[in-house]
Amino acid sequence: MFELISPLFLSLVVGGTFIGIVFGAIPGMTATMAVAVCLPITYSLGLENGLALLLGLYVGGISGGLVPAILLGIPGTPSSITTTFDGFPLAQRGEGEKALRIGIVASFVGGLISLLVLWLFAPALADFAIKFSYVEKFLIILFALTVMAALSRDMLIGIFSGVLGIFIALIGTYDISDGGNGRYRLIPPGTEYWLDSGFSLLPVLIGLFGLAAILEQAERGVPKGHSKEDLKVGGKSTFSFSIFRGQTLNLIRSSGIGTFVGILPGVGGSAASILAYSNAKTFSKKPEAFGKGEPSGIIASESGNNGLTGGALVPLLSLGIPGDSTTALLIGAFTLQGIQVGPLFIGNNPDTWNAMIFAMLVANIAMLMMMYVAIRYFALVVTVPKHILFPVILMMCVIGAYTINYGIMFDVWTLLIFGIAGWVFVKLRLEVAPFIIGFILGPSAEVYFVKSLESFGTLGIFFTKSWIAMVLWVLIIGSVAGSVLLSRRQAARDRAAD
Repeated sequence: MFELISPLFLSLVVGGTFIGIVFGAIPGMTATMAVAVCLPITYSLGLENGLALLLGLYVGGISGGLVPAILLGIPGTPSSITTTFDGFPLAQRGEGEKALRIGIVASFVGGLISLLVLWLFAPALADFAIKFSYVEKFLIILFALTVMAALSRDMLIGIFSGVLGIFIALIGTYDISDGGNGRYRLIPPGTEYWLDSGFSLLPVLIGLFGLAAILEQAERGVPKGHSKEDLKVGGKSTFSFSIFRGQTLNLIRSSGIGTFVGILPGVGGSAASILAYSNAKTFSKKPEAFGKGEPSGIIASESGNNGLTGGALVPLLSLGIPGDSTTALLIGAFTLQGIQVGPLFIGNNPDTWNAMIFAMLVANIAMLMMMYVAIRYFALVVTVPKHILFPVILMMCVIGAYTINYGIMFDVWTLLIFGIAGWVFVKLRLEVAPFIIGFILGPSAEVYFVKSLESFGTLGIFFTKSWIAMVLWVLIIGSVAGSVLLSRRQAARDRAAD
């Protein structure tokens, strides 16, 4: 491992963390967008150095969202929405710097706890998953898709989004090596030349998470921007680590919730922070103080959303299933280097695995040091005019899509198609996360399904192959039934409220 950790490696982690913080601190920009824009750069860096940059962006982007959430009451990223509840009231009282530092330290602790879980559990889960046959691998993907659908705003919309992603992924030649017949399928007439191999993954990702975000912001109207006077950093009350006295249980519980939510495919950081915040309020001795500038609320929200970072990597590195939209983009980095993530990844690439753990550790330490010391300067990022920023990002998206496969113009059209599609998804209230994870996992699900039938010749094998298959069916049915039950309860509450 140590031969992989060079000055360049460390510089990329720290630099990625810095850029991620900047992206997270600008309302409307996200960690996912930062990773999407910088993904093409990783091709020339090699796998370990490329991952160092992307993991730094991931950690920094999630943490940076607390800056506008506290100072302006505007979440910098979706995962920092609950940070506004208590952070902004503190800033209004002239205690913005104190609130920021509380959030920074909580983010650091949440990141470390989730990293520990990743280091301990991913190898064990991978060793267990090696025993899976094609049947269990197919059911794991089916379970991941049902969990995503069940945890979507609407289960049917979540299912539709995931199936649509699978459908789009199957466009192209039905490869003989995958059990196919070598013929075109789902290709509109006249597009065979461009869609022979389907849509390239990376332009799709950059379009959905980069261009779509810019189009959505542009439709709303690019805001004028915030002035320095809007930033209520303040200095009336100084930060002290004594604030964390009595917060150990809150930190561990909230970080654990964030990590667990991260392990569930496609749920996202907003759910992690909301669950952590609501639990902190439930178990607090003074729940009435929440929403009025209570430090416990900031601690719960920030440790919860940063707990997501390590948790989302657990299913990615052990099963090949992304935990959230940002880790789905990390698959692109592995794809660029010709490496497939899954149960064999950790055992076959121990140096890369250790380098990733070290990069996450360095990224969290760098985030703490940079934000704690220079938080007043990072706060100024909020004032950067969007009308300058967006054209630069758009240019980076186009260049990245064009160069990713050595200058194929159709990849730029793919970027545009899926950028517009991502914008339309928002209009139709479709779910992007189930779509993109369906797009990534769809071809694998098809291969596992076909190979299972070739090996055993009957659909019954999916129910009777092993005790693992039976447990997975229980989990699949349980996730769907639980979602139906929760939606009915919510509908009943809505009717009672009316």
